[in-house]
Amino acid sequence: MHLKQMLERREREYLLGKAKVTMRSDVENLDIGDFRIDRLAAGEMAELPRWVADELEGLGMVDGAEEPFEIEIYKALSKEKMMGPTQLSSLPPDFYIKMKRRLDRLSAWAAEGRSRREDVEKLRASSYDLIGMRLSKLLSLSSSSTPVSVLADRLTPEEKSYFEMSQTMSKEWKQALLGRPK
Repeated sequence: MHLKQMLERREREYLLGKAKVTMRSDVENLDIGDFRIDRLAAGEMAELPRWVADELEGLGMVDGAEEPFEIEIYKALSKEKMMGPTQLSSLPPDFYIKMKRRLDRLSAWAAEGRSRREDVEKLRASSYDLIGMRLSKLLSLSSSSTPVSVLADRLTPEEKSYFEMSQTMSKEWKQALLGRPK
């Protein structure tokens, strides 16, 4: 599947998943699209579809129960730096989706004056650093005979797709230069 289509499909699935939130204010008889909240009190924990939780968080009505993504990416970046040149740390399957959504949200907030442009750039720089490190390792591993099954538990679905494409291209390139092994 083409990478862009895969990312769009995975983001839709992510938005339809559940998110835990803590209510910051009382809510009663609230319709959000075709989703309805009958009654939730301030301080109450609730599990909502992620797209609903995102909307309510944007309005300041809820706090997410998940660790802020900025902390998650800094932890991932630290782990990745400690790993060897051909070793990968594990990332959650939804890591890149959360990264993209957080960057988009912070950029929008910065344009509205609700967030600092420096925060967006700091997160973007960390994202580029992590992606660069992981792509370099994946490219190196894809030119070896490492099967994807060895790495599967440490790869996000996007990285698995990249690895498989890179591995195919590496094999084709070697065969074009060296011919088929006899």
